[in-house]
Amino acid sequence: MFANGHTVIQLMEKLAPKHYAVENDKIGLQLGTLNKAIDKVLIALDVTDEVVDEAIAAGAGLIIAHHAIIYRPLAKLDTSTPAGKLYEKLIKNDIAVYISHTNLDVADGGINDWLADQIGISASGRQCLEEVHTDKLYKLVVFVPESHHEQLLAALWRAGAGEIGNYSQCSFNIKGTGTFLPGPGTHPFLGEQGKLEHANEVRIEVIVPHSVHRKAVQAMLKAHPYEEVAYDLYAVDLKGRAFGLGRVGKLEQEVSLSELAESLKQAFDVPALRVVGQLDRSIRKAAVLGGSGARYVRHAIFAGADVIVTGDIDYHTAHDALAAGIAIIDPGHNIEKVMKQQVADWLNGQLQATKSETKVIASTLNTEPFTFI
Repeated sequence: MFANGHTVIQLMEKLAPKHYAVENDKIGLQLGTLNKAIDKVLIALDVTDEVVDEAIAAGAGLIIAHHAIIYRPLAKLDTSTPAGKLYEKLIKNDIAVYISHTNLDVADGGINDWLADQIGISASGRQCLEEVHTDKLYKLVVFVPESHHEQLLAALWRAGAGEIGNYSQCSFNIKGTGTFLPGPGTHPFLGEQGKLEHANEVRIEVIVPHSVHRKAVQAMLKAHPYEEVAYDLYAVDLKGRAFGLGRVGKLEQEVSLSELAESLKQAFDVPALRVVGQLDRSIRKAAVLGGSGARYVRHAIFAGADVIVTGDIDYHTAHDALAAGIAIIDPGHNIEKVMKQQVADWLNGQLQATKSETKVIASTLNTEPFTFI
């Protein structure tokens, strides 16, 4: 069976949750409906007239794109304008458009991590340039009979509970005696109706991030043998994992600015790029931010980066960078096209795991607006 559009997006939001997006970013469903079966999904960087034609030819009922097609509220829908014609073509061909923008930039294993991988920034010690979201933490406390102690812990680990920093499967466990009196109509796992039961139980305490707390609670309830489960879930005043825009870290191997720039032309499939700084300077620590990154140069300086790789650098920002002693490599905004195949592969894997027949394809069109001559 083909997946419903809502199901496809639920899977997509496992990779790039909407709450990761920066404030006022234009994300989510922008046109059409998700309440339909989806045969094919097209992943695109931009939604242009040619990309819509590609979706029509492929039989795609949904486009998941990185860049929004509606940036501000529409005063009217004039189909004689380029934008209006685009919306009209999408509606007439029953193609929905869903946008995953800064939430996909911020996500672990999202655009900025894919770009960092191509640059050669080590995954070990890699950090974000600007924090935009911190995962709130909860403490989950549950009481379980000793016979199901390990089974319940395993279910919590699979749900993502018990992670503290770089440590996983963290818990605290105390043995004790639980009491309960099964009333009329109950079917107790232990004991009998109308008789006070004293049970050997274990109190389990685990930290649960907000991003998985519902999943963890459901996994706990499913694995627990009692029909009425005694548990507590409360917020704790601790800082959880930070998520943010851009990445910064040490390169796997020290190179010159010239060598790095040449390697990135091939890695990003660009015919040319702009470089700010002495070409023979050594680069050991690099920052990257997909899209327009001029305002993040100071973040890269503060993080101790030797170079920042980003797009849309203006003249005055380049001079400021020279004065501050940080190099810049500007391969353009379009390098975010790395998301097309990456998202398609990831989403195909998720759909296959659900036994869905829906297929995801990456757009093959080049939406780079500039021609290098």
